[in-house]
Amino acid sequence: MNLANMMKQAQQVQKRLQDAQAELNNTEIKAEAANGAVSVICDGHGKFKSIKLSKQAINSENPDSVDNETVEMLEDLITSAMKQATSDAQKKMQDKMKGIVPAGINIPGLF
Repeated sequence: MNLANMMKQAQQVQKRLQDAQAELNNTEIKAEAANGAVSVICDGHGKFKSIKLSKQAINSENPDSVDNETVEMLEDLITSAMKQATSDAQKKMQDKMKGIVPAGINIPGLF
């Protein structure tokens, strides 16, 4: 195989990787627990996007005692904490990988 064909194949693979990354960015995966009392959505990379809680999840004995503002506040707090933890974990992973992967080498999806 000549160099021109190898370069062409490498470009095709890179394009397919970029397309796959874009598709994963636009993919939403939903998971539920407790018969839908808790619902979480992540993107195709596993990055946390949102959480929805039912009143039943907060107070199963008396869900009517839970107001909508409390549900929204808890969802916001959990969302904020999850996004911060995800961001911190990504930064830590990037720092660790920078020490392993030689400078100038770009591995799609790694950084």
